[in-house]
Amino acid sequence: MYIFESCTLARLSFRQTSCILLFSMYNIFYTGGFSMINVAVCGANGKMGKEVVKAVCKAENMKLTAKIDISGGEFSSIKEALNTAEIDVLVDFTQPKSIYENALFCLNNGIKPVIGTTGLKDEEICELEQLTKSNNSGCLIAPNFSTGAVLMMMFAKKAAEYFDNAEIIELHHNQKKDAPSGTAIKTALMMSEAKSNFMAGNCPEIETIKGARGGEAYAGIHIHSVRMPGYIASQEVIFGEEGQIFTLRHDSMNRECYMKGVLIAINYISAHNEFVYGLEKIM
Repeated sequence: MYIFESCTLARLSFRQTSCILLFSMYNIFYTGGFSMINVAVCGANGKMGKEVVKAVCKAENMKLTAKIDISGGEFSSIKEALNTAEIDVLVDFTQPKSIYENALFCLNNGIKPVIGTTGLKDEEICELEQLTKSNNSGCLIAPNFSTGAVLMMMFAKKAAEYFDNAEIIELHHNQKKDAPSGTAIKTALMMSEAKSNFMAGNCPEIETIKGARGGEAYAGIHIHSVRMPGYIASQEVIFGEEGQIFTLRHDSMNRECYMKGVLIAINYISAHNEFVYGLEKIM
């Protein structure tokens, strides 16, 4: 069994670095100075939101202009914040039930959303993509901002070319509301682009306990969700064939490991008018 484990990368990729440098040079030479990115954080008092606030405040080219949270935030809504604050990019780490409406408001009011909360339906993602294009704006949705997790997803897509059977196990803390995780769903989607069926040779199955085989996602990939205190976010992608098992695994040890990806996303989408689904598209 081979286990690949990672949380963050030590360096930005050439593409990421080039994007940030070119954006900085444009502002310095063509606008007469360095233009700060005005960033608002929605869900600012949540566990992830607090980390985003700290990361944005430390970034030299960003300015935190609004902390939005229905519970004790500087502003209780994006609309309220926009009345007094300049917002170029809004980072959303709220609840699955609110992210779609938040994104609609942003795209219709000149704000580029970076969405980290999972739970969007496929049709909602398609509608946000169309709205982004029609409004000539930018929107980035990332099921996972950990560079290590994104690499795991990319490796899984490559491994999918060589194995006919695969399943996913995702493990999160017991306060996560949606199941399966957005990362697991995105991983299955990426794998399905390489192959249409991952249940080759399986016998007909009978569940004596409902849900024992997990949920069936794209290309017949079964996803098993674990919710337990002690975990932050972990995922295993298991590939099998006669004589061998190949396992890809990623573990997040803390929420700081997501911040490099969040800053990459903010920098990228502030400089581009396009729809991006998945951090791997800009890595």
